[in-house]
Amino acid sequence: MEVKWYGHAAFLLQGEGIKIITDPYEPGAYGGISYGPIKDEADIVTVSHDHSDHNYVAGLPGSPQVVKGTGQHQVKGIVFKGIATYHDRSKGSERGPNTVFTFTLDGIRVCHLGDLGHTLSEQEVKEIGEVDLLLIPVGGFYTIDPKEATTVMEQIKPHRVIPMHFKTPKCNFPIEGVEAFLVGKKEVRRVGGSTVSFKAAEIKEGFEIVVLEPAL
Repeated sequence: MEVKWYGHAAFLLQGEGIKIITDPYEPGAYGGISYGPIKDEADIVTVSHDHSDHNYVAGLPGSPQVVKGTGQHQVKGIVFKGIATYHDRSKGSERGPNTVFTFTLDGIRVCHLGDLGHTLSEQEVKEIGEVDLLLIPVGGFYTIDPKEATTVMEQIKPHRVIPMHFKTPKCNFPIEGVEAFLVGKKEVRRVGGSTVSFKAAEIKEGFEIVVLEPAL
């Protein structure tokens, strides 16, 4: 499976002849996003919540099928599980609901946390289940902060972690950069680019935080 990070919470995951894009952003959203437009076609798009830096399906080429909301969704042979969470620490009263998605692609169990705004309950951890690759927001303010992201990572116990939703030269939201999350962590691999590949037989061994550069 190949993973490309466009920027913010948007990724392209390719495997099994399927292309999945997560949380596509609208360029210029909220005056803080200056990542370029996503031009790749996808078969499936997941949307964790309806904010314009995460739900800009209209800006994507082609006619991808959209996966939104909680419960089980089966699309093109891929089973997505949407788990109800919140965009804040106040049960959604500040920023509304957020859907965490899990799915398996190329034998790799993926979890995209969207704009998760709180640490997880025992029930939420149970619903998420085993995870090989965790895509986790780490910037804080709108989402879990670096310390909370570390807690969530420890709750889920994935084999690989890719941080997302943090401050970069093309995201000027009042959030932290990735370095705040990486403090004190030893198993860190800086790819130096926007793409990384994983194999099911290898990803289940050990643990690593994989840091990508935005593609756009």
